Parts: sequence; C-alpha cells; structure tokens
Amino acid sequence: MNKSVGVKELIHDLRYRRDRYRQFIGISFLLLVTAAGDPRVFLFWPGLLLAVAGTAIRLWASGHIKKDKALATDGPYAYVRHPLYVGNILLGIGFSLASGLWWGFPLFILILLGFYPQAIKSEDAKLRQLFTEEWENWRMHTRALIPRFNLDGNPGGNWSFYQSLRQNGEPIIALVLLACLYFLYLKL
Repeated sequence: MNKSVGVKELIHDLRYRRDRYRQFIGISFLLLVTAAGDPRVFLFWPGLLLAVAGTAIRLWASGHIKKDKALATDGPYAYVRHPLYVGNILLGIGFSLASGLWWGFPLFILILLGFYPQAIKSEDAKLRQLFTEEWENWRMHTRALIPRFNLDGNPGGNWSFYQSLRQNGEPIIALVLLACLYFLYLKL
C-alpha cells in the first residue's frame, strides 16, 4: 500500500533526512537558474569559468571513487576529502553568476548551508567507520573542502572514465551541465 507523503513527513525528512533530497534540490536549482536566467556579459564569463572548473573537478573526482571498497586518497582526494562537494560549490557559484539573477547566489547559499554540513559530517563518519586508521591518517593531512597542496599526497592515481560513468553517471551529468551553460550563453 502506497502512503502519500504529507507536509509533516516532508518537513521531518528535510529536517532530519536531508540527504534524500540533496541531489534533487541541487539539480532543481541549476535548472531553475538556467530557465529563469537573464545573463549579463560581465557576470556570465566568470560564472562560466567557475561552472566549468566545478564540472571538471567532479569528473576528476568521480573517476577516483572506490565506493566503500577502498579509501580514495589519490587524484583530487590527495588535496581535499570531498572534491565532489568542492565541484558542486563551484558549480553553484558559477551558475549563480552566469544566470545574472540577483537571487541565485543567496538561494545557493541557503542550499549549501542546509545540506552540506550534515552531508560532510555523515560521510566522514561512514568513512571513519569503514577505514578507521587509514581514514584518521588521511583526515589529519587532508581538509574537508579547502585544498591543502602538500608534497606528500598522491595526486596521480588511475582515473577511470568507466568508473566515473558507472558510479554516478558523471560524464552524462557534465554534458547536461554544459548544455545548461550553452542555453544561458544563447540568452546573452
């Protein structure tokens, strides 16, 4: 029997189980600012650069993820524990600028503050539980979101297109993001 979700259940989930909605809200934000966008040349180009950088970081990170089998400490994970989130932050700022909408950036900040602190905390707890000693050592040398460029890290590693595609469809997501940016460009 299907139980419809009431307002109380939705509010409860958004308050205590936000992770269920993080991707949906993020994608909805990007589609909203793309559809409603009114780009300005002086904001579009810096926004485009940030959004492309965020997309590239997400692609780079997704090709290194080992999803609960091994702790990813190479590639972008040698510099920051949550490079996918760093990519998302750059994407959000980039699309906020590129769209030219005055409310884009404040809305993105609300989304960021509403979802990412909890996501980082729960992901760190999960990784600590799975890879206790290795995770603690990595955490001591690698910040959550602000890169630390140290010579001890392993920025190399093996990036895999197939892994990036299989883990979360990142190359397809990148194409959609680039299409959204192109749509904003056509509005200039």
